Amino acid sequence: MPPHSVSKDLERVLKSLKLGKLLPLLPERLRQFRERELSFEESLVILLSDEVQRRQSNRLVTRAKRANLAAELVFDSWDGTTDATYDRRLLDDLRLLKFLENHHHVLIMGPVGVGKTMLAHALGHLAIARDYSVHCESADKLFQRLRGSRLDDTHAAELRRLIGVDLLIIDDFGLRKLTETETADFFELVTARHQTASIVLTSNRDPAEWLPMLGDPLLAQAIVDRFSNNAYDLVIEGESYRKRQKPRL
Repeated sequence: MPPHSVSKDLERVLKSLKLGKLLPLLPERLRQFRERELSFEESLVILLSDEVQRRQSNRLVTRAKRANLAAELVFDSWDGTTDATYDRRLLDDLRLLKFLENHHHVLIMGPVGVGKTMLAHALGHLAIARDYSVHCESADKLFQRLRGSRLDDTHAAELRRLIGVDLLIIDDFGLRKLTETETADFFELVTARHQTASIVLTSNRDPAEWLPMLGDPLLAQAIVDRFSNNAYDLVIEGESYRKRQKPRL
């Protein structure tokens, strides 16, 4: 049976009601309604449910983009055949986001290329879907931006924004030594979010190795103590997954 055509009047009314996105799907939906002999009320529920689902999906995409989360780094893309070893039970528990509810942190440790960034972003996407506020940024860009914010007098506002989100994701922490100013900023973030909000942090280094990487020894000890004693440690061991992606003839 050919799809039911949509009249110009119906098209105009839907667009005026901001429901124009239903139009591409509408002919097929009308055909299905006729075949199944659905009532007007049943048909309307299905149509409006389509629109609600579309808007929710778009809202999640927009919020994920605003949070700096990579669209492709989700758990559906996680390769279970990888040779990397990790505590699967812990990861399953983290995916329930209980750590967010209880204001705990997550430290994802391991060598380069084993999927630390992917898991951090994937947890961020889950948090977005559960209506938590999220901000994700690499450590280098984060501290560089905070350093620059001191020049235009927006530093306090930037810190408030980073402290205020439900989940702060800091990627690739510990690749270089932080200055005293950067260490002070990190101390402010960790202290202000201690037992009030969660941080997911990825690093190649164990917290004990952070001490010489932080510019102020006293602040360094306070940071490590507050963060590590409130964090789940997800350790990933294995070779870089990027070897699989190397182009070959």
